[in-house]
Amino acid sequence: MENRDQFKGKKVLVLGLAKSGFAAADLLHSLGAEVLVNDSSPEEGNKEALSLRSKGINVICGGHPEGILDCGFDFIVKNPGIPYKNQVLQQAINKGIPIWTEIELAYLISKAPIIAITGSNGKTTTTTLLYHILNIGGKKPLIAGNIGTVACTVAEAATDDEVIVMEVSSFQLTGTEKFRPRISVWTNLYEAHIDYHGTAEEYAMAKAKVTTNQTKDDFFIYNADQPELLPYVESTAATKIPFTLRGKAAEGISADDKMIYWQGEPFLERSIIKLLGQHNLENILAATASAILMNCDKEAIEDVLSSFTGVRHRMQFVKELKGRAFYNDSKATNTLATKSALSSFQAPVILLAGGLDRGHSFEELRPHMGRVKALIALGETGDRLIEFAKSCDVPYAKKAETMDDAVNEAFQISLEGDQILLSPACASWDQYPNFEKRGDAFIDAIEKL
Repeated sequence: MENRDQFKGKKVLVLGLAKSGFAAADLLHSLGAEVLVNDSSPEEGNKEALSLRSKGINVICGGHPEGILDCGFDFIVKNPGIPYKNQVLQQAINKGIPIWTEIELAYLISKAPIIAITGSNGKTTTTTLLYHILNIGGKKPLIAGNIGTVACTVAEAATDDEVIVMEVSSFQLTGTEKFRPRISVWTNLYEAHIDYHGTAEEYAMAKAKVTTNQTKDDFFIYNADQPELLPYVESTAATKIPFTLRGKAAEGISADDKMIYWQGEPFLERSIIKLLGQHNLENILAATASAILMNCDKEAIEDVLSSFTGVRHRMQFVKELKGRAFYNDSKATNTLATKSALSSFQAPVILLAGGLDRGHSFEELRPHMGRVKALIALGETGDRLIEFAKSCDVPYAKKAETMDDAVNEAFQISLEGDQILLSPACASWDQYPNFEKRGDAFIDAIEKL
C-alpha cells in the first residue's frame, strides 16, 4: 500500500526515541504531520532530540508530562520495547487513540511488496538467508525491521521493482492495524516475552498478526510440525504454504534425510547445504519456499544454500584454534535456542551459558546435556546453571566472572576435537546491553587467545 498524503495535517505523538522513534518522527514530519516526540531519557546528551528539533519537530524529554494526550492526537507511534502498561499508553487505550509501531508506517508508505518473517526463533537466519537468495537471483531485495534497519526508513526509499525482506517481532506486530505482507512466514511458536505480553495466548496472537490482513492473493508460510499454530493457520485467508521435516509432503515444502521437496516433487539434495542443525533446516525450508514464490531461479537457491554458514551471533562459526572449533550463538536467549544449538553437535561440547535471571527453568536442556563435557557459567543465572549441570552429571562446571575468564577457562580444559560453544539460554542484560555486544565480547576473547 502507498498513500503518503494520508498523514498531512495529522497530529501524531511519537513515544520513545531510539532508532525507530527517531525514524518515525522524521518521516512523519516530512510527510506533513504535526509531530510531538516524548522520550523518558534525560535532555542532556540526547543527540536525537537535538537533531529533530533542528528540523522544527517538538521534543519533550525527561518524562511524560501530565495531560500530554490532551492535544487530541490522531494516533501514537511507540517504540516497540515500551510496554503497554506505560501510563501514557494506558491513557491512550482508554481514549481510543490508535497505537502503532513503525512497521505499520512502513507498510502504509511502501511501494515495494513486503515479505514479513516472524517466529520465536529462527527469524533472523531466515530473513538473512532469503535476502541472500533474492539478491543472487536478481530480485532487488532490501532488508529491514527487527534485524537492525528501521523498516519505515527502508520503505520510504523503496521502489515497486524491489522487495522488502522484513524481520518482525511480536512487539512490532502488536502495533499494527492494516499491515499486510505479500508473503508472511511464521517459523515457530514457543513461550516467550510473557513479561511484555502478559500471557502466552497474547504473545501468540501478536505473532498471528503477521497474517491477519492477508487475502487469498497473498501467501502464508508456516511450520506444519507445530500443532500450536493450527488455530491461527485455520483463521487466515491467505494461500497456505506449510513446511515440514517429517518426510515428503504433497503440499508446500518438505524434507526427508536426503531431499527437499516442493509440492511433493524432488527439488534439491540436502547434501549441498552447509548450515548446521535441524532447526536451521526449518529456516532453510521457509526461506526456500519464499524464494520460489518470488520466482527465484533454482540456481540462486542452490548457490546460497551451498555457501551460507549462518548469521553473526546465531550458530556462527568463529574459528578453529589448535583443533578446537569456536561457535558464537549469543542470540540464543532462551532454552529452546540453546537446545537447538546443542542438538547440532556430535563432538564433545564445552558450553558457555548464563545471563539475566528471569527465573525460567533449564529442564528443557536436560536431554541434550549428555554431549556437554563442561559448563562455564556466566551472569546472574551462573549458580543455578552449575547446579543444573551437576544434576545432569556434567563432569565439569565452573562459574566465570567475565567473558575473557570464561573463554580462557574453556580453552584450558579443552582437548583437540572439542567444540566451544557460547549459547547462553538467557538474555544478556545483566552484563551487556544486547546479545550482539555479548557475542562480540566472546569473539574478542577468542582473538586474545
